[in-house]
Amino acid sequence: MKRFIYLSTYAAAIIFFSLQTSAFAQAPQGKPVTIRGKIASVEGQSLKVTAKSGEVTVKLPDNVRIGGVEAAQLSDIKSGEFVGTTAVKQADGNLKALEVHIFPESARGTGEGHRPWDLEPGSTMTNANVEKVEQVAVAKVQGPMLTLKYKDGEQKVFVPPGTPVVKNVAADRSQLKPGAGVFIPAVRGADGTITATRVTVGIGGTMPPM
Repeated sequence: MKRFIYLSTYAAAIIFFSLQTSAFAQAPQGKPVTIRGKIASVEGQSLKVTAKSGEVTVKLPDNVRIGGVEAAQLSDIKSGEFVGTTAVKQADGNLKALEVHIFPESARGTGEGHRPWDLEPGSTMTNANVEKVEQVAVAKVQGPMLTLKYKDGEQKVFVPPGTPVVKNVAADRSQLKPGAGVFIPAVRGADGTITATRVTVGIGGTMPPM
């Protein structure tokens, strides 16, 4: 009986290891790149995206994660929401938002923290809980100042009028259509092939501002 249990456990371990190895083998490898633009065409398992640098072909793995964003309002940003914001540092040491995206409660904690970002030179991304929303004036411009708290710290972010605000919503491949705006973290392989690791698509004509 002991020999049977040992062999069964050993076999299970081999199967588990094989599955894990297969999963790792399928993960796209290469240099991280970010594609921002509008879908020009959908060709099988690939998207052609019109970006600032020109038209780019992006391969979509079968299991690629797809999410969406749709337009929201400044008034939707309230204390207790979990948000992400791309921002740049101002002379007063606080941050000025370039965009804000509101996560659903089910995604609370996603990417929590503060880190460099590539939307603009010197930009950062902060994913955190909104502890406080105050109406202030910065350089005579009125707008909300967000106090954002995350595990290892906090940031104050001023959101001027006109800043794009979006909320995350569910999406699938049916939303990947010509004309739709997309934000695609991807990797560039040694052969130059760009493979998406995730796709965020704008819903209702919204351009993902991240």
